[in-house]
Amino acid sequence: MEKQKLVLGLAPTRRDTRDFPLHFAHKRKAAVEAMVRDIAATYRVEVVNIDFLNDEGLLIYPEDAPKVAAHFQEYHVDAVMVPHVNFGAEEAVAILGKLVGKPLLLWGPRDEAPPPSGPRQTDTQCGLFATGMVLNRYRVPFTYLENCWLDDKKFSDGLIRFFRTASVVKAFRGLRIGQISVRPRTFLTVKVNENQLLERFGIEIVTIDYTEMAAEIQRMLREKPTSMREIQAALLQNYDTAQMEPEAVEKLAAMEAAILGLAEKYGLTCLASECWRTFSVPFGIMPCAGFADLTERGLPVACECDIHGAISSCLLAAASQWEQATFLADMTIRHPTNDNAELLWHCGPCPVSMSKQGSVPRMEQCLGQFPLERGDVTVCRFGETEGEYKLFIGEGRSVEGPETNGNYLWLETCDWPQWEEKLVKGPYIHHISVAFGTWGSVLREACGYLGIAADMAP
Repeated sequence: MEKQKLVLGLAPTRRDTRDFPLHFAHKRKAAVEAMVRDIAATYRVEVVNIDFLNDEGLLIYPEDAPKVAAHFQEYHVDAVMVPHVNFGAEEAVAILGKLVGKPLLLWGPRDEAPPPSGPRQTDTQCGLFATGMVLNRYRVPFTYLENCWLDDKKFSDGLIRFFRTASVVKAFRGLRIGQISVRPRTFLTVKVNENQLLERFGIEIVTIDYTEMAAEIQRMLREKPTSMREIQAALLQNYDTAQMEPEAVEKLAAMEAAILGLAEKYGLTCLASECWRTFSVPFGIMPCAGFADLTERGLPVACECDIHGAISSCLLAAASQWEQATFLADMTIRHPTNDNAELLWHCGPCPVSMSKQGSVPRMEQCLGQFPLERGDVTVCRFGETEGEYKLFIGEGRSVEGPETNGNYLWLETCDWPQWEEKLVKGPYIHHISVAFGTWGSVLREACGYLGIAADMAP
């Protein structure tokens, strides 16, 4: 699956007034666009400007907002940025934001020192206060980036963070989740409200029953297409498979190829699958290492039909713009000597890119066997109770701890007992999505666009 690409609509704005010399606004517009394009190119973000609108390429009048909105919709923009090159046009910006309905970044460069005599050049900051208030009146959610110099690191960092926020919003709003078979009978924890997910968020659940899944795997084993052979070669390259029968690796590759084919057929962005009997009974394999490889390829698969877990993994992967793989782990036991650390473990569905440096990922009984790397970690969990949706968000570090089987890391937090209480009181379960990096602020900002409460860890 290709990593998501973003399209940014760039709509610089100025005030329709003679109070500010226009050449300052024009100079700022050119400098801002050049810098935005330079940063965007590094993060696979396409930029669409509004030079079609007028000779200045600036949003000035409210009546032009629908034209800009239509232009952005034609180019399928995923987010909008409205740099204020002087005071700006708050009404036009608010109408644009309302019509487009995408994440919106409000920012303007710092104003130069005023001349000793004569008018100030831009009054950008003054306009930002006005636009923020009007956006709120129009009920347009927005992201605010501090009024800073264009070459300030705060600007580049904030813009990149906004790209990642927009990536999360795009991923959530476009979710089509494949459900393979049914949840384990005893797992009441993974029950979800499909109707509510669809009605409130537009999230679709596409069911794939046991017979369809089995038939596709059998077809792959008969035909042995190139896609299956390539997957099999990758598994043999990425894992030490000395403890595996060759036929089992072949069946695992057939399962992967079948799932990829069904994902393409149904337009799926992720999956949640029963994993105890659906593959083991008819084929004699466990799916775990295959799920890991699919997740590595950008198609997250959640074990035990955990649909909310699949959503969590997609949001976390999108926060890194799909640069970091995710691991859906069990929160299992506390560290024996570190009161603020917890064992995040699962039987073997972790992508090999997350393995500890120097370790050799092994595959045994189709289960990945390796510890995870050390470093900064973000975790999240999507949950619901009585119609209230939340996203638990926390950051910590992967630290040393006792060795064990499967895939695992010891997560150190600032205060595990407080985390534990928050997670137990819910609406969460023992599954949590894990990725390397610090993505908490991105996820928190995205929640403001999605109608989800950001439930931040202590």
